Amino acid sequence: MKISRYWKAVVATLATGAAGVSTALNDDTLTSAEASTILIAVVTAAVATWAVPNRPADNAPRPQ
Repeated sequence: MKISRYWKAVVATLATGAAGVSTALNDDTLTSAEASTILIAVVTAAVATWAVPNRPADNAPRPQ
């Protein structure tokens, strides 16, 4: 198992979480509604990114 297969989902999840938290903390408070919205966005980003297959490398054999 290679970790490189998972980096796409990890980066998307971290970026979504960081953007959500930084936006929610503009007023120096994090409400439960904001936290639940961030959680939903993070889970959605992880699942959606995981579902899209990676493009095969140029030197990899392609299925026919």
